[in-house]
Amino acid sequence: MTDCEALLQETPDGLQLQLCGPDAPGPIMVDFGGGRMRHRRRGGHNELLGRAVGIGKWPDLSVLDATAGLGRDSFVLADLGCRVTLCERSDLVFALLRDGLERARSGSDAWLREVSGRMQLYYGDSLDWMREHAGEAVDVVYLDPMFPARKKSARVKKEMWLFQRLLAEDDRGEQLLAPALALAQRRVVVKRPASAPPLAERRPDFQLSGKAVRFDVYNCS
Repeated sequence: MTDCEALLQETPDGLQLQLCGPDAPGPIMVDFGGGRMRHRRRGGHNELLGRAVGIGKWPDLSVLDATAGLGRDSFVLADLGCRVTLCERSDLVFALLRDGLERARSGSDAWLREVSGRMQLYYGDSLDWMREHAGEAVDVVYLDPMFPARKKSARVKKEMWLFQRLLAEDDRGEQLLAPALALAQRRVVVKRPASAPPLAERRPDFQLSGKAVRFDVYNCS
């Protein structure tokens, strides 16, 4: 049997990715209706994210999540009323996202159907998407570059382990910032570790900070 680093598994609950090896964490899947996401609806982090993109300041916001990952921030923004386009270039992560969205849209939960209906998933590089849609009205571009790998030996949470070990994603945030600023009509919002320097050393117009992360906001209007 050939050694593999991960297995993509079809289960009764949905598609999941199981990393292999003795130190591998549990399986990863996208479940927008799970307890974690329902609990997050009541979290202060959502308020910071909503304020960062401009919820309440402008109606019917369109948001491009240029680094969708497992889609949790996108789902929160859609739950807050935004129309969200998610860009994901990893075929594995895209498969997990598509499966999670399909389950949300086809299930019996009216809330999940409504929120997921405001989300559109794009497979490919967000740089390509931004080039193809240059000149179109996109209110906000949201960037959540992969946080740097921890130097400490403590286990990072399993989703970060996926991106750092399996996908070996490079930090593309600096490449995305300039085209995001050119495309966005109102704001670019960048999620950063609380103590990290600004992306590409470009000072934001303002910041909203939580305990572990902050949002750097660049005004475009």
